[in-house]
Amino acid sequence: MNIVYVSTYVPRSCGIATFTSDLTRSIAHETEDPYHVVAMNNVPQGYSYPPEVCFQIQQNRLGDYRRAAEYINRSDFDVVSVQHEFGIFGGPAGRYLLALIGNLKKPVVTTLHTVLKRPTAEYFQSMLNVIQHSERLVIMSEIAKGILEEVYGVPEDRISLIYHGVPDVPFTDPDLYKGQFDVEGRLVILTFGLIGPNKGIEKMLEALPPVVAGHPEVLYIVLGATHPEIRRTQGESYRHFLQQKVRDLGLQDNVVFHDRFVSRQELYRYIMASDIFVTPYRYEEQVVSGTLSYALGMGKAIVSTPYWYAQEILADGRGILVPFDDPGALSQALLGLIEDRSLYQAIRERAYAFGRRMVWGEVAWRYVELFGEVLERRKDVAERDYESFPRERVPPTTIM
Repeated sequence: MNIVYVSTYVPRSCGIATFTSDLTRSIAHETEDPYHVVAMNNVPQGYSYPPEVCFQIQQNRLGDYRRAAEYINRSDFDVVSVQHEFGIFGGPAGRYLLALIGNLKKPVVTTLHTVLKRPTAEYFQSMLNVIQHSERLVIMSEIAKGILEEVYGVPEDRISLIYHGVPDVPFTDPDLYKGQFDVEGRLVILTFGLIGPNKGIEKMLEALPPVVAGHPEVLYIVLGATHPEIRRTQGESYRHFLQQKVRDLGLQDNVVFHDRFVSRQELYRYIMASDIFVTPYRYEEQVVSGTLSYALGMGKAIVSTPYWYAQEILADGRGILVPFDDPGALSQALLGLIEDRSLYQAIRERAYAFGRRMVWGEVAWRYVELFGEVLERRKDVAERDYESFPRERVPPTTIM
C-alpha cells in the first residue's frame, strides 16, 4: 500500500506532528511500503520538512486544500490517512478541511484526536463533514467511541479503536537514567507537555509543600514549552505565574522548569528517569493524551486528575486518580506512592503490562489491517455509500 498522511508534521512543535511521525515510521518499518505526507503549515514560511513531505497546505488558505485534493487524486496513493484536530485546519471549527476530503476520490481513514461531547453547532457540523467523508474513523479510547455513536450517530462498524502508540522500552529502575540529567539521589516527579492554564500545574505546586516536608529529595520537573497559541495570545504570563508561585511556596530547590519542546528520544529519557508521572489537568473532556500514554507504556507510577482518557487508561489499578483542583488529594496520592513501595511497584507493573498492547509495532499493524480492509471494501463498491449515515442531523440538545 502507498499511504498519504494529511497532518501537521515534524519539525513543527506539535503533539500530532510527533504522533504522525511515529505512526508513519512504525508502519514503514513493519511493511517497507512507501508513504508520503501532506503537511499542514501554520506559518507562511513553512518548515524544513524531511523528504517524505510531498505537498504543503497553508492552514488559512482555502485554495490549498482544493489543490491538495487534485494532487492526491492524480497520484498513485491508495489510502488517505487524515489526522484530525479542529485547530490545525483553517476556517470556522476547521471546516476548510472539507474542501480537501470532500473532493477526494481515494478512500479516507480519519484518526480523531478530539471528540467533543457538547459541541457548539459550528463544531458539530464540522465533525459531521469529517464523518461523512471518511470511510473509517479511528479513535483511541472507548469513551470516544461512545460519543461518536450517541452524539453524532456513527454506526459501530465505521469506528475502529486503535490505542495511541508508545515506545517499546524495557521495564527498568529510574535510577539507571538519572545520571543523564544530574538528578542522582533525587525522587523525580515529572509533568510533560505543551504548557497552558488548563494543565493545572499550579495545583501540583500547591500539593508539593507537604510532600517536600517529609521528603526533601523530591524534584518536580515541568518539561515543555508554552503552547504556541497560548504564547501568541497571552505571552508567557502563565509560566511567569507558575515561577512566582514556586518562589511564594519556597520550592526553589524542588521545582525545575525546562522551557523547550524536546525530541522524542530526549522525552523518553526524561520519562525513564522519573519515579512518578503526574497529569493534573483541570477539565474532563479529553479523550486521548499522548503524554499519559507514554508514561503508562513505559511503566511509570502515575497520578492524574480524572479526565476521560485517564479514567479509562488508568482503570484497574494502573494509576491513581484524584479530584480536579484538589492539591490535598494530590499530596496524599504522592505520599502514598513514595512511602508504600509495594503499592508503587504494583502500579508500575500493571501499567507496563497494559502498555504492551500499545507499543508502536502493534499499533502499526492495526493500522495496516484497517487500511487493507478499506481497500478491500473499495474493490467491492464502485463508489462511497453513505446511506448508513444520515446526511442531515439535528444538533444534540446538549449543545452549549
